Amino acid sequence: MSDTLYLSLWYPNLRLAALPDKLTAVLGAFAAHGGERGVYAATVWPISWGEAPVFQRVWGRATTGVEPRQAVEEAIELLHDDYAYEFQIGWSLWELEGGPAAPSTRQSSAGVTGNQSDAAQLDPRWVRATRLVRVTGFGPLFDEGAYEQEGHIRVDFGADAPFLEEEAELDPTGARHIEENVRQLVALARAAEKDSGATARLLWSELGESLAQRLAARLGMGN
Repeated sequence: MSDTLYLSLWYPNLRLAALPDKLTAVLGAFAAHGGERGVYAATVWPISWGEAPVFQRVWGRATTGVEPRQAVEEAIELLHDDYAYEFQIGWSLWELEGGPAAPSTRQSSAGVTGNQSDAAQLDPRWVRATRLVRVTGFGPLFDEGAYEQEGHIRVDFGADAPFLEEEAELDPTGARHIEENVRQLVALARAAEKDSGATARLLWSELGESLAQRLAARLGMGN
């Protein structure tokens, strides 16, 4: 079952005025760990997620994005303790193109003719794909102090499928790409923690399941 993966970061006695530097550091860590240098978009949410944004700006992808510092400075012009500041940035992972193949497409072409032979050539393959990751900084009063559970800064990586691909048959190539994705995730989490001066970090899922345990079981199935 696919789950949503998050990274939460906390800072001791964080003053609201220091939040922009922390956000800039976390966004800046992506470039060295499979991410883009430019920020794609920013949104500022007042009071809670149910309210309409008070600021939205889309700069674009890749070369048309803006440096993290510029993106943060534009959004943080509206600095309030009951606001949340959300930024989107690209991050590249190995993913299966076309999803898991049906069992019938994995048979040898020997003794197979016509459409069956063609189907054997349609096995999915691994490609580097870029997803938009959301990095959010929370004011202390936003959503009734959501930062206590969510972190002063929360990174929403989206679906955890690239780290597990539980619906696919896991061969040595797939296991290697999953391992590369996990290593990239861990390296990014460590860099974001170190560069921003966080004193605590937590990698967690929406369903509360352990990614480490699911990954160990998954790779064990593939051996």
